[in-house]
Amino acid sequence: MNSAMIIIFGVLLLSLFLGIMARRGKNMDMEQWAIGGRGFGSMFVFLLLAGETYSIFTLLGTSGLAYSKGAVGFYLIAFTTLGAITSYWLLPPVWRYAKKHNLVSQSEFFASKYNSPILGVFITIVGVVALVPYIVLLFKSMGILVSATSYGAISPTVAIWFGMIALVVYVMISGIHGSAWTSIVKDILIFFVILFLGVYLPLHYHGSFQHMFEAVNVAKEGFLTLPDKGMSLSWFISTVAISAFGYFMWPHNAPTIFAAKNARSFRTNAILLPLYAIMILFVYFVGFTAIVQVPGLQGADGDYALLKLSMKSFDPWFVGIIGATGLLATLVPGSMMLMSAATMLTKNVYGYMFPKAEGKNSAMVAKLFVIALSLVCTLMALGENNTLATLYLTSFSLVTQLAPALYCSLMKRNFVTKQGAFLGIFFGVGIVVYMTFTKTTMAMLFAGMPQWIQDLNNGVFALVVNIFVMVAVSLVTKKAADAERLTQVSETMK
Repeated sequence: MNSAMIIIFGVLLLSLFLGIMARRGKNMDMEQWAIGGRGFGSMFVFLLLAGETYSIFTLLGTSGLAYSKGAVGFYLIAFTTLGAITSYWLLPPVWRYAKKHNLVSQSEFFASKYNSPILGVFITIVGVVALVPYIVLLFKSMGILVSATSYGAISPTVAIWFGMIALVVYVMISGIHGSAWTSIVKDILIFFVILFLGVYLPLHYHGSFQHMFEAVNVAKEGFLTLPDKGMSLSWFISTVAISAFGYFMWPHNAPTIFAAKNARSFRTNAILLPLYAIMILFVYFVGFTAIVQVPGLQGADGDYALLKLSMKSFDPWFVGIIGATGLLATLVPGSMMLMSAATMLTKNVYGYMFPKAEGKNSAMVAKLFVIALSLVCTLMALGENNTLATLYLTSFSLVTQLAPALYCSLMKRNFVTKQGAFLGIFFGVGIVVYMTFTKTTMAMLFAGMPQWIQDLNNGVFALVVNIFVMVAVSLVTKKAADAERLTQVSETMK
């Protein structure tokens, strides 16, 4: 076993120890396990929100995107910054409503706001379907990481199974408390590792950032500008816009939001999170440096860019630190995703089917769902060949379809009905799924339209249909509901 593997396994044991310590003295019922008893202060809320944003995808997927797509990858830093700003206005009212009604999951929020258990079941299905590709992404990343840093001693398949088991044990033991404690170590490591790699590698190989950009432009002319077609400026703007719009629609954001002690935490985070997004820029620099130093990586192999450059540049012990950072960047967001998915399935599906049994053994049922989801995602990770960035974009397009109904639910006089919310999301999600599996593009749907329309992100079309259906159905059903209410009032008066 080389020094890199010793460091990685050591950090894994440390995270499990932190998980055990975090749960001491707490009755790990559903509320403690899923949302920490609603007692997290500003620091833990910030670290968890940052931990969910800056996962192992930030290290591997973002550097791979810069390596494979060039300037296209800048959409990540743009929407991360804009999306974080929305929390200043969005999250406080969401938190207040959840606290007032004792909610622990995103799907419960929708079900309560629209007074529709069926809508809660549907939101659970959408949320789980959206989270599965993201969890698959994390498992794939962990497989890449452990296999590479073992210098081939461990195969990606074995690494994925090993990582899944470690993640399940971690979640079962500690719940959100362990994620919060581990996020402290993870964020310190990821900050310094990204900053060091993003500064040292360009200067070491090119002497300056300017020379790095010049070298990339020579190796791939025009790579640092957006293309005229395809992923053009139109695609870039539309992708940033819908991603920022749906930034906090991820189901695993809900437990962190609900776990906060007060609403003031979110306003502080809205200031800090955009500054934290600057880290992504340094990951780009690693990807750009790898274009010249480790050329020839094609397709999904571009996700290996950071690791291959690091293994070329550093001794095994430092590669181990990078690997350990990536491992923690899998555990924190991965645990939150599994917990949120399991909580939604428990509260809104199992609870809907067995309302009398749900309250008694909800924590145990949620943990069983964690195991089942982990097995499904592991099997998908072993057979999935898409790049990490592609998986990420697919999930994002799905969760963004929840945004119109959620934003409208916060209005003082919400005109959207439960039927409108349901059908709007249904059609939006249906379009995303159809276009993803049939590989249909906007250019194919609107072949005769101007180029800027053909280049729009697929999610824009789905979102427009979503909003149109939501408004139209709500107006019709609201009018019918008002008429029925008036009839009931007149009959009562008689």
